[in-house]
Amino acid sequence: MERDDADGSLDSWAQFCSLSNELLGGDGDLSAGPRLAPVVADLCTRGLATLVRDYFLHSLEETFRNNAVKKFWQHFHPYCSASAVDRMKFCVKEHWPDEILSRALEDICLEKSYQEKCVFVLVHALQSYEDRTAKRKLKAVDCSSSLMPRYQLMVSSVLLTTLPLSFPEILNVYFKKKLEELNVIMAGSYESDQLGNHEPFESNNASDWHCGMDIDGQEVSESSFLVKNIGKVVRDLRCLGFTSVTEDAYSSAIIWLLKSKVYELAGDDYRVPVLRCVKKWIQAVPLQFLHALLTYLGDSVDYDSGSSGLKSPLASRPSSFPGIGVPSEALVRWHMRLEYFAYETLQDLRIGKLFEIIVDYPESSPAIEDLKLCLEYTGQHSKLVDSFISSLKYRLLTAGASTNDILHQYVSTIKALRTIDPTGVFLEAVGEPIRDYLRGRKDTIKCIVTMLTDGSGGNASGTGNAGDNLLEELNRDAETQENADYDNHANVDEKQAWLNSESWEPDPVEADPLKGSRNRRKVDILGLMVSIIGSKDQLVNEYRVMLAEKLLNKADFEIDSDIRTLELLKIHFGESSMQKCEIMLNDLIDSKRTNSNIKTSLLKTSQTVPGKEEAEISHDILDATIISSNFWPPIQTEDLVVPASVDQLLSDYAKRFHQIKTPRKLLWKKNLGTVKLELEFEGRSMQFTVAPVHAAIIMHFQEKSSWTSKTLATEIGIPMDSLNRRISFWTSKHV
Repeated sequence: MERDDADGSLDSWAQFCSLSNELLGGDGDLSAGPRLAPVVADLCTRGLATLVRDYFLHSLEETFRNNAVKKFWQHFHPYCSASAVDRMKFCVKEHWPDEILSRALEDICLEKSYQEKCVFVLVHALQSYEDRTAKRKLKAVDCSSSLMPRYQLMVSSVLLTTLPLSFPEILNVYFKKKLEELNVIMAGSYESDQLGNHEPFESNNASDWHCGMDIDGQEVSESSFLVKNIGKVVRDLRCLGFTSVTEDAYSSAIIWLLKSKVYELAGDDYRVPVLRCVKKWIQAVPLQFLHALLTYLGDSVDYDSGSSGLKSPLASRPSSFPGIGVPSEALVRWHMRLEYFAYETLQDLRIGKLFEIIVDYPESSPAIEDLKLCLEYTGQHSKLVDSFISSLKYRLLTAGASTNDILHQYVSTIKALRTIDPTGVFLEAVGEPIRDYLRGRKDTIKCIVTMLTDGSGGNASGTGNAGDNLLEELNRDAETQENADYDNHANVDEKQAWLNSESWEPDPVEADPLKGSRNRRKVDILGLMVSIIGSKDQLVNEYRVMLAEKLLNKADFEIDSDIRTLELLKIHFGESSMQKCEIMLNDLIDSKRTNSNIKTSLLKTSQTVPGKEEAEISHDILDATIISSNFWPPIQTEDLVVPASVDQLLSDYAKRFHQIKTPRKLLWKKNLGTVKLELEFEGRSMQFTVAPVHAAIIMHFQEKSSWTSKTLATEIGIPMDSLNRRISFWTSKHV
């Protein structure tokens, strides 16, 4: 009896194997299905249901692996086996990998679809047996219901274990090409609707695009057809178990397209804000595509749906997107992800070019504003500090850069970073290497004073407002800030003060703990410049020396700009510090008045003595700067013998001064000042403005056409080597 049962089991098993092979290798013929049901029922009766299921799945796996999977990967073998150079040739082909990927997916999905029908044949046979055998129903249900999930798992496992390393790369190329094509189509249709609108992506007509991308609707446009094809590829890849690989591929393609767009809009033009345009583009292209794709795939779960997962009761409902309405939860996550990447990409781009941006400041202020918004969103201020300090060390703080250029770049850096961070926390970190480097240069103090008072507005190109210097600019900034502070304090009531206290935030981790927040409330550019020198006394003394040199070299008595600068310095450094400088300017004012009185007096005298005027140089050509030597810095003097006619002119002037200003007397510094000369040659004349020693040299050649160096040096009263150096001035002028 037992032997008969064993023989029956073997016969049934052999028949089951034969029918299974016939079914799986039938090329779409399911006629063996009805004959399979009684055989399966007999084997299940003998307790072999698990063996039936495992054998059938194993046969499916072998057939799928040897036929469908092998053929599927053969489509991509030319690319996978090619060298890197040859792969580039594949990528530039017009319809690659679109055609080959679609054909490969179509073939394997047809095979998979037939095998699924075979699985349903076995499931039907098992369920038929279950219906007849109520006692074993629970066990039979377990066997039949797990068949399809196990088959799907088998398909994914076989494909993923045989996956070539280059297949994700192929998918990435496919999605890049398709998204680039879609971007061109959508951007072209959008721009045609926006003719006359100067700012891209400014209109709210994105709903027109949504209609054109409604895949399931009646309207079929070029963009919707393209998205439908992309959606079909994504759906087929998902069915084969490539969900993660596919999502990574089209995600990286979207990110690549976004990065390319940011670089295209930003470029090297820092005078135009681009962040707003990038955000408009995100809503107009990637989000519209993702909305259509997720809707096609059935993944667009409404944000308010209960199936979208638990949400915080504090989470706000997302606002509507143009052309989409209230977005799905997946789309909201995509929007946040794309915006963050856009902020980070633009931020890194601007940080990498921050040195150039600051060179062009304030024309580049739109780029600075974009960078400020990006850093507020990402919080990566330390990246700015580290990158910019590195740029400064390699591009600015070098022996080849002049101190003047370094200072102008430092002032521009202060202004730009003050926009990004009004508290000055990051300016402290960025500015410290510049200050340390400048302290080691000998001409730093002189350059600072020149920059404060030279009327170029603190710009290296000298493009400041007419008559303005950096000091005046700083004074205007201070007045504006003080007025704003006054308005803020005057208009803050108790309720607002409480709200302000609630919005208080601690200093960033980059802040110097030795400097309190009160010190960082207002960035004082002049204070930062003084900190380079060490004390304001050094700056005032340098200004005094430079002012003396400037006043002594003036050909007239126009000192209005110097008086304005002095008044501004008195505001910053106090009147007592600038007292000597004020006396120096008063000397110029008195000199102008004294010159006028003496010239008038000498003119009257010459008119009362007939013939005297023709014998002398006119007193009208002499302007004397009369200084109070006790209040001026030490002035270097040299012995100089001027021509007799000039010496007589100086003597007459000094006598008349003594008569008017008794008991004061003049002590001439004959080597100082300027002389305007006109030299006449054969057929031409030349005008020069030179130092007195140069004038004395050339005037002696009116008396004699030839001099030896020794004789002329003795005549003028200067050393011979000094004479030779001064004569080279005239020879360089071809005299």
